[in-house]
Amino acid sequence: MPELPEVERAAALLRSIGLNKQIRQVETLEDKIVYAETTHDEFAKEITGRTIKGVGRYGKVFYLELDGEGRHPVLHFGMTGMLQIRGKLPVHYREAPRKASTDWPPRFMKFILHIGSPGEDEETTEVAFLDARRLGRIRLCQTPLAEPPISNMGFDPILSMPDLADFNKGVLKRSCPIKALLLDQSFSAGVGNWVADEVLYHARVHPEQRCNSLSEDQLKALYQQVRGVCALAVKVNADDSKFPENWLFKHRWGKGKGKGKKAKKGEQDVHSLKLPDGGPATIKWITVGGRTSAYVVELQRLSKSFAAKATEATEEKIESELSSLTESETEVVVQTTRKRANKAPKDPESSRPRKKRR
Repeated sequence: MPELPEVERAAALLRSIGLNKQIRQVETLEDKIVYAETTHDEFAKEITGRTIKGVGRYGKVFYLELDGEGRHPVLHFGMTGMLQIRGKLPVHYREAPRKASTDWPPRFMKFILHIGSPGEDEETTEVAFLDARRLGRIRLCQTPLAEPPISNMGFDPILSMPDLADFNKGVLKRSCPIKALLLDQSFSAGVGNWVADEVLYHARVHPEQRCNSLSEDQLKALYQQVRGVCALAVKVNADDSKFPENWLFKHRWGKGKGKGKKAKKGEQDVHSLKLPDGGPATIKWITVGGRTSAYVVELQRLSKSFAAKATEATEEKIESELSSLTESETEVVVQTTRKRANKAPKDPESSRPRKKRR
């Protein structure tokens, strides 16, 4: 799932091609799931002819600020959403889709904006919003920052990081695992699975560590890393080839490949990641808060007393301590969607709405 750095990259792309440009034309496809509380026709009608005065982002959501009367587009990528400019490959998350193409209009597109300078008869730039798994959301909001989904979110590590005292207070009043809290968008907006694991790795905190059991030093380290990891990833425009070599992100994806076989959850595996003393780091995968979590065994340890207490907690209690969030802005929704799909598999074509090109 695209997280804060990848969504900021998308917002930056729209700023570079669209700032002070007019939306001359909007092509849409009907999708009653992705278009939330609006229709594809209403979306196109309300934004056509307006000028892009700004592009903002909060958490994993980005939005266009348009001139004139009317609402503004508020967009969420979900699991597989991305942008694509005509003539170029889509701006992807981590690695390009297996069948990435410059074909136009692109497959899985929900809308295409034709952008050009106001009052000038020049060729327009076309940018498409794609969403293969249909977990993204397209909304229209009068005041994006003051309306859901953004108004329901917690702090943004780049835009609205609280001071250390308030951060500590927000963590210590909870008893769920720290990894589950970091994924809760009503606590830290924009932090997803890889960012949370990266933060915990650099802070030397085990993902199952209970929030109310963290020490003062651990809280301070977490506070520094939540902002630091996001800031560095944004600085390099979410280009993972420019991430530091000692980041867990560079080593977490090839689970089991070092041994020539796929490791199961909970198995240990030695990667090229090095410990501070130069020795090989051992990466282990566990499930926390419904998500696969990677951590380094030698650096992220649970105390024996805490480990004994942790085994007594159930997954139901863990999730009950988290705030209730909405739609695909939460990690929990994605988890629920997967469970339902596993219980009752259907032909994807049978449930796909009939698409109409506008």
